[in-house]
Amino acid sequence: SRIRGHIVHDFPPLCYNVPIMQEALLYQKLGDSVVLCNLCHHRCKIKPSQVGICGVRENIEGVLYTRVYRKLIARSIDPIEKKPLFHFLPGSLSYSIATVGCNFRCRHCQNADIAQMPHDQKKIFGEDIAPQEIVREAGEMHCATIAYTYTEPTIFFEYAYETARLARKQGIRNVFVSNGYMTEEAIDLIAPYLDAVNIDLKGLEPFYHKICGAHFQPVVNSIRRMHERGIWVEVTTLVIPGLNDSEEELNHLADVIASIDIAIPWHLSAFHPAYRLQDRPVTPAATIRKARSIGMARGLQNVYVGNLPGEDGEDTGCPQCRKPVIRRSGYRIMGNVIENGLCPSCGTAVAGVWE
Repeated sequence: SRIRGHIVHDFPPLCYNVPIMQEALLYQKLGDSVVLCNLCHHRCKIKPSQVGICGVRENIEGVLYTRVYRKLIARSIDPIEKKPLFHFLPGSLSYSIATVGCNFRCRHCQNADIAQMPHDQKKIFGEDIAPQEIVREAGEMHCATIAYTYTEPTIFFEYAYETARLARKQGIRNVFVSNGYMTEEAIDLIAPYLDAVNIDLKGLEPFYHKICGAHFQPVVNSIRRMHERGIWVEVTTLVIPGLNDSEEELNHLADVIASIDIAIPWHLSAFHPAYRLQDRPVTPAATIRKARSIGMARGLQNVYVGNLPGEDGEDTGCPQCRKPVIRRSGYRIMGNVIENGLCPSCGTAVAGVWE
């Protein structure tokens, strides 16, 4: 979910360089003051006075600390469709938050100014907002969910975890928009409080290695594990000309999703040049249409187009009779006739979380 174009509210001004340090979760001490971070699949071994690949987890005298606890860099109210989540509480609002930092170094990062700040600017900025305050404001603004988004939520896991626990007590659900690189331990810890996730499935192994500084299989494993834990999962692929738009690659990605569950929605978004990937053109609409056709041909029930307002492929159809049950225009719901999770025309269940 991109921060550009978010709905702005009258929040207080940012306060920078908040001196709050919180001991990290999910790490172990290895001896000689070295620690092993078990938050994401990089599993960084961090020496004293050094940070992990994310740039926000620091070893201080043999104890791992998060440098972004209570350091909010962005907050806004978004439609849930912007995450994008099309089968989870459609038409609802989501209180969306982020800190700086990311455990990927994607060359096409859409929010590089905040995601890559610890690397590019050697800074960590943030607004001191307690988890209780986030939950209170989300409730006051009638948000059905809190979304941990814009940057990778895994890297501000402690902040997200505490906020999610408090939100659940207030009847507010929790959503991650993630690169899916968290460890099994992290998934299992957050799972009782996480209701939905959209995971980027960016490409195959060469793409991850060259463009993102990561690996393909851990992301697939995360999609599968979250689905098995009962978290509602949707998947997004940003289709970039010449990098991950071949029929072979798209077929493979569709097959991976279908092997987990053919009902998992797959969002195919058009690329626009960004950050350090300025030499690629905007993705043609024809490429996105072709990618959607491939997904449907491989058996996926719910394949959507993104970043192409007005294109076919934004509506949700019944998996049996194919009649539209939700009509959309961009992030707006134009009509929703689902009744108790069922298609009103034929009575077939439509996978999702509707209430």
